[in-house]
Amino acid sequence: MSFSAELSALLPSDLPQRDRCIQLCAQHLDRIVEANRTMNLTRILGEREAAIKHVVDSVMPWQLFKNAKRVADAGTGAGFPGIPLAVVLPETQFFLLESVGKKARFVQSAVAALELPNVAVLPLRAEEWLQKQRVDLITLRAVAPIEKAIPLLANALKGGTRALLYKGPDVENEIEQAREVARQRRVQVRIVERYTLPDGQGSRTIVQLAASAAQ
Repeated sequence: MSFSAELSALLPSDLPQRDRCIQLCAQHLDRIVEANRTMNLTRILGEREAAIKHVVDSVMPWQLFKNAKRVADAGTGAGFPGIPLAVVLPETQFFLLESVGKKARFVQSAVAALELPNVAVLPLRAEEWLQKQRVDLITLRAVAPIEKAIPLLANALKGGTRALLYKGPDVENEIEQAREVARQRRVQVRIVERYTLPDGQGSRTIVQLAASAAQ
């Protein structure tokens, strides 16, 4: 089956912009397969697994993003979760941050080809960009353990920004390991959503980081 056929079968029926998501995200995955011949963007290239682990996973928690006006995707890699979320939420401005130059250039070319006016791609480290820019939400997917993410994001969280981290089934261990650094940086760590991916491809937990009330 094609990427578009897999996405048509897999994406939730109540997903906003669902048909647009099928069309554009299939094009995005096609571009990744092509680019992967000369650069290492991802090991997941099979139609169904890529559709699940790249696109379905990215958009499942879309409701957590729907009220944000500005979202930063820190370490977007090949464009996840930023591009699928931007397709689903066209009124939200997304800033895709990727410090690896060749990956950033790929994402820039993909965004241009998909004609996504609500996406800006920046070849920068997220923590540096966030020193000067304000967003409502920061998201990270498969970038860093919570213990390491907190120091990178703590200053940005002081202004009321929240961070949403895509995490796997061992999240409780990560939260426990991050307990001390969260206390020191006055960051509240809270699980806000859990979901299971299709075909037994694993479970996902969304963890929110925010400045603690004591701050």
